[in-house]
Amino acid sequence: MENQIRHEGIIEKISGSHVQVRIVQTPACAGCRVASRCHTAESKEKLIDVTGVVDSSRWRVGQSVVVATRSGMAGKALLLGFGLPLLLMIAVFAASLVSGSSEGFAALMMLLSLIPYYLVLWLFRDSISQAISFTIEDM
Repeated sequence: MENQIRHEGIIEKISGSHVQVRIVQTPACAGCRVASRCHTAESKEKLIDVTGVVDSSRWRVGQSVVVATRSGMAGKALLLGFGLPLLLMIAVFAASLVSGSSEGFAALMMLLSLIPYYLVLWLFRDSISQAISFTIEDM
């Protein structure tokens, strides 16, 4: 059985087979006794979209639930969001420098290379959201 990443949350919105859940993401040190005096112990609220819910009549706004995904999904999301863009920027920067461009121009090309990358991600957002999905469970 594959490990799961699980967060408790509260349902914010339901529309058809789409449920939006608000979770509070806390760092591991949030339970520490000195966390109230520590500036690194911050928490963030995030909205998670759970699509393809089979029986949305089972859920109601304000209900406490658990949102889960397989831990492998986090790796895919990090790769698409950070890993591949970093590799693309390094490759474009190096290619620009090798072709004899100035460092300023190479840096500009490096940043501009992200526009088509994120445009392609946006165009394939539906298939990506099916590959990287969340499930919803009772608490």
